[in-house]
Amino acid sequence: MFRPCGVFDDTYGKGMAIVRTPQQWTFLIIALFMLFSLPFFLSGRVLHFVNLLGITLIAAQGLNVLTGFAGLISLGQAAFIGVGAYSSALLTMYAGFPFYLALPCSAIIAGLVGLIFGAPSLRIKGFYLAMATLAAQIIIPWLIMNVRTDLTGGAQSMRVSAPNIGGMVFNDQQSMFYIIIPIACLTIFLIRNLSRSRIGRALFAIRDNDIAAETMGVNLIRYKLLAFFICSFYAGVAGSLWAHWMRAISPDQFNLMESIWYLGMIIIGGMGSVIGVTFGVLFIRLFDIGILFVAPALTSFLPPQLAQDTGAGLSPFSFGMIILIFLILEPRGLAHRWEIMKAYFRLFPFKY
Repeated sequence: MFRPCGVFDDTYGKGMAIVRTPQQWTFLIIALFMLFSLPFFLSGRVLHFVNLLGITLIAAQGLNVLTGFAGLISLGQAAFIGVGAYSSALLTMYAGFPFYLALPCSAIIAGLVGLIFGAPSLRIKGFYLAMATLAAQIIIPWLIMNVRTDLTGGAQSMRVSAPNIGGMVFNDQQSMFYIIIPIACLTIFLIRNLSRSRIGRALFAIRDNDIAAETMGVNLIRYKLLAFFICSFYAGVAGSLWAHWMRAISPDQFNLMESIWYLGMIIIGGMGSVIGVTFGVLFIRLFDIGILFVAPALTSFLPPQLAQDTGAGLSPFSFGMIILIFLILEPRGLAHRWEIMKAYFRLFPFKY
C-alpha cells in the first residue's frame, strides 16, 4: 500500500486502517462537517437531488457487492428496492411499526426475497443468471399490482407516512437529509470494510474463478447466497428510505429500466470499487439532469412531429452511448482514473 514519504505502518492496525494518516483524518473531518452543513446553505431543490443521490448510492453499493465483488449479474435490483419500499409502507401504515423498526425489517424482507431469486446462482451463471434475476423484475411488480390490491393500491400509487422518530416528524428535504445521508455514509463504510474482510476475499475469489475458489475451500453455496442477501438487503434499505422520502409509491417506479440504470452506474464507476460506484452514481444522476436541460434545446430544431419522440428517446439513447464509450475506452471505470490521479499527485514531481 502506498504511503506519503516518511509515513510508516509499525502495527497491523495501522496497516489495515481505512483512514491512515493525520492529514487523511483532517480531510475526513472537514468533509463530513461540510457535508452535514449543506442543509443550511442549499435550497430544497438541490437537497432533493442530494437525497436522491444518497438513496441511489445505497442501492448501487448493494449491487456492487453482488456484481462487482462476486461477479454475479442481476437485472432485478429495482424490484428488490420495490420490495423494501412496499414492505416499509405496509409495516408502518397497517402494522403500526415505527419507522426505525420498519427500516431494518423491510431490508431483511427484501434480503430474504433476494435469496429466493438468488438460489439459481448455485447452478447457473452469466447470461442464464441474468435471465433468472430478470424474472424477479417481472414477477415482483406483477405481485404488487395484482395481489391484495386493497393494501398495496395495485397499479395506483400508495400513500406513505413521513418518518416519525422520537416525536420528530421528518417531512421535508432538510430533515430527510439527516436520515438519508448518514445511512449512505454508513453504507460506504461497511462496504469498504466488507471488501477487506474474509467475506470480501471469498467473493473476489468467486468472481475471478469459482472453481478455483471452491478448490481452495470457499463454500460457493454460502457466499453466493450471502452476496444476494447483502445486495437485496441494501436494496431494501434504499426502498424504505425512498418510500418515506417520496411519500407515495407505485410499481412504475421500480421498472426494468431502473435496474439497467443501476448496472450502468457500477459499470461507469468501476465494478468492485466502492469509491468508483460513488462516482458512477454522481455521474449518471448529473447526466440525467443534464439531459433534461439539453433535450428542449436540441428538439427545438426538429419538426414538431419528431420533437416529442426525439425528446423522450434522448435519455436512453445517450445512456446507451455513454455505457458503450466506457466499455470501449475505459472498461475499469472512473475508479481507474481516480487511482491514476492519486498516483500522479503522490509521486509528483517524479514520473516513475
